[in-house]
Amino acid sequence: VQLVESGGGLVQAGGSLRLSCAASGSIFSINAMSWYRQSPGKQRELVAAVTSGGTTNYADSVKGRFTISRDNAKNTVYLQMNSLKPEDTAVYYCNADIFEDYSIGSLDAWGQGTLVTVSS
Repeated sequence: VQLVESGGGLVQAGGSLRLSCAASGSIFSINAMSWYRQSPGKQRELVAAVTSGGTTNYADSVKGRFTISRDNAKNTVYLQMNSLKPEDTAVYYCNADIFEDYSIGSLDAWGQGTLVTVSS
């Protein structure tokens, strides 16, 4: 199983970016899918999460600005980021709780990370 992120880059404050994360491999089903971020010198923090049924959860710092969504048919999760601030600068990681074909337990899978830089 592999998670591949895309969509990071450099944007000015107030701008928008859309991150994507596609899961591939021998996937039976995916439970929650999430986005985390980590800035230099800080711990990795949860940004947003979405269950397989579509229930979402957001960090207080991004509520009203970021929107998480998923396409279950494509095993893909998105993060639409609007009104970006310099403090949103971080490496953003995709995370998914995946049941593989013929497995009993789930796999806690992570992507390689994509850098988002917001200039002031």
